[in-house]
Amino acid sequence: MADTAELQVTPLHSLHVSLGARMVPFAGYDMPVQYPAGVMKEHLHTRTSAGLFDVSHMGQVIVKAKSGKVEDAALALEKLVPVDILGLKEGRQRYGFFTDENGGILDDLMITNRGDHLFVVVNAACKDADLAHMKAHLSDSCDVTLLEDRALIALQGPRAEAVLAELWAGVSGMKFMDVREVPLHDVPCIVSRSGYSGEDGFEISVPSDKAEFIAKALLEHPDCEAIGLGARDSLRLEAGLCLYGNDIDTTTSPIEASLEWAIQKARRTGGDREGGFPGAERILGEFAEGTARRRVGLKPEGKAPVRGHAKLFADAEGSKEIGEVTSGGFGPTVEGPVAMGYVPKEFATPGTAIFAEVRGKYLPVAVAALPFITPTYKR
Repeated sequence: MADTAELQVTPLHSLHVSLGARMVPFAGYDMPVQYPAGVMKEHLHTRTSAGLFDVSHMGQVIVKAKSGKVEDAALALEKLVPVDILGLKEGRQRYGFFTDENGGILDDLMITNRGDHLFVVVNAACKDADLAHMKAHLSDSCDVTLLEDRALIALQGPRAEAVLAELWAGVSGMKFMDVREVPLHDVPCIVSRSGYSGEDGFEISVPSDKAEFIAKALLEHPDCEAIGLGARDSLRLEAGLCLYGNDIDTTTSPIEASLEWAIQKARRTGGDREGGFPGAERILGEFAEGTARRRVGLKPEGKAPVRGHAKLFADAEGSKEIGEVTSGGFGPTVEGPVAMGYVPKEFATPGTAIFAEVRGKYLPVAVAALPFITPTYKR
């Protein structure tokens, strides 16, 4: 989408431009990829201090049971995800994913129990499809509503709590995956202690007409700087977090993607609500029998990054292709290239030596444990 006139803009678009952002098309939106400091400095600032990200392009959805009971909404949504939503306590959030009948991943998402409804955040590129998917399968028992008057901003990094505390002193009482409705400068916001960087931090849903006011208030703190999509990608890669459309999609099952930790015991074989989600036969079967391939971390030797779609080989001659890189780049925190990809299970043990094809050369790569950094979530 080269014609920016075709692109949607977020409520913070004018602020990005005023801050000197380089804007690029992303998921149908005109988004900031970086600011004048550049991706490297923005990445390191987030790791050491606090970064503010505009993620308003993502979809914010309310799922409310027609009965008025959040338990009914949870049971309805459980028909679409292999996640324990019924056991999710009020004010808590959980990672999940929609699966299809073949056990592939339609999208990954965050689900919150808000007391009388579920609050679901989905990826921008999948927003329309996800909304249609939920309406098609849930409308008999639930009202599904896309919130079109909300922005979403993420505040990430070890100083995130101190920055947010300037607007709301109660932030220190929140733990990882807690969600609260709080007034920030008298603006009603939904704050979750979560993020996509591997750092402690928050995602803040704010009324669209107040988004710039809240963003500027946060940026007034000397520790907080605006961060673009470029650093967001390198941060999540170091943290071993999947990007939908790259590392996971309908061709990958949750088990292949090493996401079995996100499927709670209640939904597994022998659990209280075993199965009952699309692709359950395959996914539960893979719990028992394993998979032929796995998503793994990859640590290239030297300084040359290995990008997505690079082919992986068992030998330095490139005679036996075994897999493909799904995400790759330079990791500023680890001071070297990092990547993720899929390899056969016999090559999935950390330390296994394989090779990646980069411009006709076969570069040595070591299979590595994920994540590449130690997350700093406040448990």
